[in-house]
Amino acid sequence: MEELHDVQLTEIKPLLTGQNRSNLQDVNCKEHDVETAHGVLHVTMRGVVKGNQPTILTYHDIGLNHKSCFNTLFNFEDMQEVTQHFSVLHVDAPGQQDNAPISPTGYQYPTMEELAEMLPPVLSKLQVKSVIGIGVGAGAYVLTKLAMDKPSLVEGLILINIDLCAKGWVDWAASKLSSWTSSLVDNIMGHHFTSEELLENKEIIQTLRLHISQDIPQENLALFFSSYENRIDLDIDRPIPGLTGSDIVTLRCPVLLVVGDMSPAVDAVVDCNSRLDPTMTTLLKMADCGGLPQVVQPGRLAEAIKYFVQGMGYMPSAGMTRLVRSRSRASSASSM
Repeated sequence: MEELHDVQLTEIKPLLTGQNRSNLQDVNCKEHDVETAHGVLHVTMRGVVKGNQPTILTYHDIGLNHKSCFNTLFNFEDMQEVTQHFSVLHVDAPGQQDNAPISPTGYQYPTMEELAEMLPPVLSKLQVKSVIGIGVGAGAYVLTKLAMDKPSLVEGLILINIDLCAKGWVDWAASKLSSWTSSLVDNIMGHHFTSEELLENKEIIQTLRLHISQDIPQENLALFFSSYENRIDLDIDRPIPGLTGSDIVTLRCPVLLVVGDMSPAVDAVVDCNSRLDPTMTTLLKMADCGGLPQVVQPGRLAEAIKYFVQGMGYMPSAGMTRLVRSRSRASSASSM
């Protein structure tokens, strides 16, 4: 599979869409509540499993659900060119879906590792044999853990704003102080955006703030946020020539890492890239983009996903001229 490293992409930013247009993701969809060892998981299946084709499996970030996280991307024309070849399974973390009931007092929310453990029984029930995962933030962490635990299930990963590491003591102390002085919504906004972006992208910021504060039960949101804040380090290491596969923990599938160049997750994503097999990993840093690349630059991201999936052998060559030109320019510049 060809590699694509540090390509700078720019795009005019659309609004946080969904309210003003028909939602194509509601067509041919069926919702399921699947019982697992760690509780019930709400998922939405679009289409049917197609032969030996993998299913696209999405997992959203904190403060979002599958609709607010992915509808803008999946409604985009270039992304529909991808999804016509696959069924799509959207996962909502427990208690984060639309109209979710408030979690009862004393409810023990799953850890991030347990959230990953909830996925195999869901895939089995829906007769999904393998997946290409698309995860953002906390969702990217969950899908990475799934790929570590069940490598035969995961054929490829598209990880946006991934952070493999547990919070260090300094981060933990800062988080504790922030939790005492800031609201839950403010803390989650700080997870998604830098202070500069919070001041500049006021329309998107206001839309997302209202969604976080009004559309998801705050009790449920606090539980998911706490679970992510208490995540463990995934301890993935770059393979070393000469060592056998069992000697090192790493991802065995192709990986596309995505981050906006103004995102608070830049350092974490670059660190993740340094831990993965360079022959199977692509790092895409999106220019003029902050913490929500799937919302503000859906066209560029969809084009990168098409190229990635084509590299896995699942799509014919089509409609990739802009990305190929960007990649060619980057290659030419690096050879000068």
